[in-house]
Amino acid sequence: MSSESPDDHPIGIDFGGSGIKAAAVDLAAGDFAGERTRIKTPDPATPDAVAAVFVELLASLPEGGAGAPVGVTVPGIVRRGVVGSAANIDHGWIGTDADELFTRATGRSVRVLNDADAAGLAEVRFGAARGQTGLVVVTTLGTGIGSALVHDGVLVPNSELGHLEIDGHVAEKRAANSVRESEELSWAKWAKRLTSYYQSVERLFSPDLIVVGGGVSKHAASFLPMVELDTPIIPALLLNKAGIIGAALYAAGES
Repeated sequence: MSSESPDDHPIGIDFGGSGIKAAAVDLAAGDFAGERTRIKTPDPATPDAVAAVFVELLASLPEGGAGAPVGVTVPGIVRRGVVGSAANIDHGWIGTDADELFTRATGRSVRVLNDADAAGLAEVRFGAARGQTGLVVVTTLGTGIGSALVHDGVLVPNSELGHLEIDGHVAEKRAANSVRESEELSWAKWAKRLTSYYQSVERLFSPDLIVVGGGVSKHAASFLPMVELDTPIIPALLLNKAGIIGAALYAAGES
């Protein structure tokens, strides 16, 4: 725990299809400032229903203080606070000014960003890419493939590199972790698909470092050594904390 006053701790909220998780974040330590709280995502997960859950979550986080800013991850494209797509959440989100909605509902300053972008910010500031200059590409391998581009600590939002084409297929339909599971691919066969994907990313962006996140990254030793690239590629470190920490960073204006 930090010895700083509670008002110094921004709050990160990770809004997913099944659960909404929140915690106050100590930006000096790069970790939670208190316990993480989770509430099941409402069904249907309309903007107003989710805003009501946020009010409940914030009331349970005294470490954040009444004036602490709030950052929120959304599984979709976000442009200047307006949601442009809705993966695994209610389609009523499309076109919603989420910054304005949540700020009004909570009485806090709220900033919204894409979930993979939040993870990217966290990994660059506190995780696997800490201290790395130049272009870092952070990918999250899960149901799909999320991505974040961070150049010298500055986020280039909404990269959506999971939609690149590899071998005649949309990348995330070929190389996401969900595909590995559904097709029962061996680590070696999956690594071959990942090699095709990451080589495409390498050719297009010439990054200085690629970071591989998502829950499967805890098994990185089983597949990453078989991914053949010229660019250094390493597993993420923050795992399920990355979204909340990155959202808090964004809320505090440190992105």
